[in-house]
Parts: sequence; C-alpha cells; structure tokens
Amino acid sequence: MDADTFVANWYAEKEQLLAAAWTPGTASAARIASMALSPGQAQALRDMLDVFLSDAMYTLLLGLDGSAALGGDQRHYTLLDEDGSVVAEEGDLEAAAYAWFHEGRRSRPGS
Repeated sequence: MDADTFVANWYAEKEQLLAAAWTPGTASAARIASMALSPGQAQALRDMLDVFLSDAMYTLLLGLDGSAALGGDQRHYTLLDEDGSVVAEEGDLEAAAYAWFHEGRRSRPGS
C-alpha cells in the first residue's frame, strides 16, 4: 500500500460515514428525521457534515504526516503496513490528502 491508496481508503470511509448518516434504521438517520428538515435544510446539513468530515480526516492525515499538530504535538509518524513496509514517507500523506480532500480526486491516478 502506498500513501495515495491509504488516503483513498480514508476518503472512501468518509463517504461511507456520510451515507450512513441517512441510512434508515441508524441512530443518525433517526435524529435527522426528528429534525423535520425541509429538503433544502437536509441538503445543507449533508453539505456541512461533508465539510466537517473532510476537515477532520484531512487534519488527522496531516497530523500523521507531521504537517499538522495533533493535540498540540507536531511530529512525523512512520506508518507501516502489516508486512512492516513503510506506507508513506514524510510529505506523502499531505500531498495525497490534499489531492483527495481538496482537489476532488475521485480515483487513483492511472486507474
């Protein structure tokens, strides 16, 4: 796994979390339904949650990369896969996260 694949998985998780908020039978969907929002308000809530999740995941990825502080502590972490291979060198997660969460990448390059 490389940095782009790792970040793509985080992006996919964000999309799944956002979709789950509206999945019937979930606590999130029940709370949203209890708000009795108009279609426009529901879309505004969805848009806000999308931005919030994007910002949260982007910040966490940059924190792992050493490009942002996590809890006031800024350092680079070495991310290894289960085989002990380095997933990302310093700066790789930041670049991939920017592409996925801010430039709108929706697929891996070359795929």
